[in-house]
Amino acid sequence: MYTIDLNSDMGESFGAYTIGGDEEIIKYVTTANVACGWHAGDPMVMDKVVGMAKEHNVRVGAHPGYPDLLGFGRRKMVLSFLEVKNYIKYQIGALQAFTASYGMKLQHVAPHGALGNLCQYDREVSRAICEAVYEVDPGLMIYYCAGAVLGEEAQQMGLKAAAEIFADRAYMDDLSLVPRKMEGAMITDEVLVIERCVRMIKEGKVTSITGRELTIQGDTLCVHGDGPKAIAFVKRIREVFQYEGITIKNIE
Repeated sequence: MYTIDLNSDMGESFGAYTIGGDEEIIKYVTTANVACGWHAGDPMVMDKVVGMAKEHNVRVGAHPGYPDLLGFGRRKMVLSFLEVKNYIKYQIGALQAFTASYGMKLQHVAPHGALGNLCQYDREVSRAICEAVYEVDPGLMIYYCAGAVLGEEAQQMGLKAAAEIFADRAYMDDLSLVPRKMEGAMITDEVLVIERCVRMIKEGKVTSITGRELTIQGDTLCVHGDGPKAIAFVKRIREVFQYEGITIKNIE
C-alpha cells in the first residue's frame, strides 16, 4: 500500500496582492505550509488560511523564509547562525499564535525558498533551524527536501523529519532543485507532473533535468501554491492517485 501526505505552500498573498488559489487548493491537500510574514503573508492572510485549514481538517506547518518580501525569499542572504535561529523562532511564534487561536497545534516547519535550498548541503544553517525548532517545541516536525542534510541534522537532534518531494519542480543530478532561473525548473505539463509523482511514490525514482535516473524517497508531496496550474495539479493528483492505489493522508 502506498501513502503520501499532500502539501502546498500557502498564505503567500500580502496586503492588496493575491498570490495562489488558497481557497480552492485547501480543499484537496492534507497539509498547508503557511508563510509567516517575512517572504510573504501578513496577519490577515495567516488568520484566513489557518481558519480554512481548520474547516477542511488540514494540518498546518510554518513556512519561514528570509526577511525578503521584494524577492519573495528567493534571494540568498548572508546571515549568522544566531540570526537564522532567531529568525526561525520569530516566524514559528507568529504562526503559532494563529493556530492556537483556532485550537490547533502547529505540526511542522518547512523552510522556504533560498533558505530551504541552503539546507541541501549547509549543515550550519540546517543546525540553526533545527535548534530553533527544538527550543520552541521539540514535538514539531521538520519537512526537508529529499536528500538534504537538514533531514540528517533534524534526526540527530531527535526531531521527527519528513522527506519532501516536489510535483512541479525539476531535479538536478544531486537531487537539489533546478534553480528557478534555469529553463525547465518548473514543470507545467499536467501529464508529466502526474507521471513523475506516481513514479516517485511507487518506484522511488525520478529523472533529473539531464536525463539521469535518480533514487528518491518522499513522505510528503508538494505542489507550489503560487504555480499557474496549482489548482489543476492538486485536483488531478487526487483523481489519479485513487486509481493508482495511492492513499493521500496526513503524516502521523
